[in-house]
Amino acid sequence: MKITAIIIDDEELARENLKMLLNEFCPEVNVIGMGQNIDEARKLIFEKKPEAVFLDIRMPSGEEGLELLEDVKTNNFQIVFVTAFKDYAIKAFNINSIHYILKPIDIDDLIESVKKLLNYKDLFSQDSANLETYLESIKNFSDNIHYQNESSKITISHTKGIKIIEDASILYLEGDGNCTNIHFVDGASFFDTRTLKVYEEILNQNKFFRIHKKYIINLSYLTDYLHKDGYFALLQTTIKLPVARARVSEFIKTIKAL
Repeated sequence: MKITAIIIDDEELARENLKMLLNEFCPEVNVIGMGQNIDEARKLIFEKKPEAVFLDIRMPSGEEGLELLEDVKTNNFQIVFVTAFKDYAIKAFNINSIHYILKPIDIDDLIESVKKLLNYKDLFSQDSANLETYLESIKNFSDNIHYQNESSKITISHTKGIKIIEDASILYLEGDGNCTNIHFVDGASFFDTRTLKVYEEILNQNKFFRIHKKYIINLSYLTDYLHKDGYFALLQTTIKLPVARARVSEFIKTIKAL
């Protein structure tokens, strides 16, 4: 069984890489077009009538994303979300009919997603109720992913009350025994009696990365990764923090997926 597909990603290298992997490991997929944004996606969908769309998760946001979902109704195609989100960040939305691939792309995951595409290929044309259920699943999946990616806040109880912190204001966190020093972009700091492990669990996993037993950094302010005479993360070009050897491999994968 064959299936036609288009690839939508704002990075040319990512598009070409996915096409190469599909050609090599998933010959059932015939890539008939590629684009870099939602407008190009809609044009390709209208002209090419693909049966599947490999779509960067960053694309379907707001009104444009909803418009693309409307195209599913009239053109009958499946969406495979391609995302840099950690698996544990999206596993709650891993409904059987939703296909997604994590960046960097794992070959086994890609093959499994294509198998799911083929299994669901004729589902929607057979029953319109199946299509409506699928559309609702996609919308919930997309909304929840983007909700996780929005700017969020954390709260810290202290002797005088509760401190509310925008996560975007955090530069990095430093463990101090069973406590944590929070260092802010403006140079200020705040001491909390919770452990660094607690912050590792409550902070957005797609914005923050634990590079060392003592440090969690905000990836938004990462400017360089250095590997001369050790491993280091450079924040705002001036703050140099060590990266534990055991964390280097995952850290590099995370950086490449930014």
